[in-house]
Amino acid sequence: MQLLEEAGELLEDAIALRRRLHRRPEIGLQLPETQAAVAEALEGTGAEVTLGERCTSVVAVLEGAHPGPTVLLRGDMDALPMTEATDLEFASEVDGAMHACGHDTHTAMLAVAARLLESHRERLHGRVLFMFQPGEEGHFGARVMLEEGLLDVAPPVAAAFAIHITAHEKSGVVSSRPGTIAASADTLRIRLSGRGGHASAPALALDPIPAACETVLALQTMVTRRIRVFDPAVVTIARIEAGTTDNVIPETAELEGTVRSLTPQTRSYVLAEARRVAEGVAAAHGIDADVVVEEGYPPTVNDDDMARFALDTARELLGDDLVKTRRDPVMGAEDFSYVLERVPGAMVRLGMAPPGVQYAPGNHSNRMVVDEQAMATGIAFHAAVALNFLDGTPRS
Repeated sequence: MQLLEEAGELLEDAIALRRRLHRRPEIGLQLPETQAAVAEALEGTGAEVTLGERCTSVVAVLEGAHPGPTVLLRGDMDALPMTEATDLEFASEVDGAMHACGHDTHTAMLAVAARLLESHRERLHGRVLFMFQPGEEGHFGARVMLEEGLLDVAPPVAAAFAIHITAHEKSGVVSSRPGTIAASADTLRIRLSGRGGHASAPALALDPIPAACETVLALQTMVTRRIRVFDPAVVTIARIEAGTTDNVIPETAELEGTVRSLTPQTRSYVLAEARRVAEGVAAAHGIDADVVVEEGYPPTVNDDDMARFALDTARELLGDDLVKTRRDPVMGAEDFSYVLERVPGAMVRLGMAPPGVQYAPGNHSNRMVVDEQAMATGIAFHAAVALNFLDGTPRS
């Protein structure tokens, strides 16, 4: 509880940093303003700061007072390409960019946690590696940082932890689960090519639009009939584009969507089945299908022991009522998955729904708002999980 009180004393600074980042959101791998703000926030913490070369990452290392292993704490920094529609006084000042997934809170909580941990260096038997990464929203920022040598430290990283906030779950509640916590995310692009013609004479053309419609329905049926309900997948076609006017049958139709799954086996199977369905429907219509799969992030899989350790730490910090073991994963994806493929660790989720609101818009909504008071919980959790892991207890 002491850490929570100390985090509360730093909350005003965290809110100020979060609002600064929220006003000036940046997208992708190049976030110069955000990088500068983080580097400034880390001044005075005693952490050794290194800036990325291929991306605007920030890596900071805080040496403890005693020798021991390294624990990694991660916060992502990038925003989404969307226009904000809130009435916040600190709403985005950048057209077409918004912090709609809480990465501004992730960054602020982690930067302020570095200050909190600095005040407890005597308790650290090892070092803390702070990973501030750009490009989580589909730009593979974590993978870039790994390729740049993020884990090339001595002693090696023994555990990795991250927080992801969620805007529609009760504020201040920490949740996680052993095993898969988030899905893989792959992009499916289908181009159907037929023969254009006059809309009044479809028999003289090969219309790709009915084939596109049937493909969407067939993909949904495929998921319900070919994929086991106990190892689920989601296929969502989110964009269909064809035609230019009302009296012309177009030559092509394009479909684009996402495929989500929780295990490598189902991931491979559903992608192969999606290709088979699209090509089969096209063949039935006498047209061609060009199917492109762009592999994205793999499933995010928590180490069983580390997930339990994180939840136990949260209970010690917050009490039982504010800590939940999640029954199910989420079907969103995370590039923290690349870190967890290399290092045992866990991601936890932190609820930040504004209190008293019947329906809180969720992450990736242009109307998303969060309860900033819950940031104190995130700051304290970062510090607690590092301190508990680096308490000097020998670990196998």
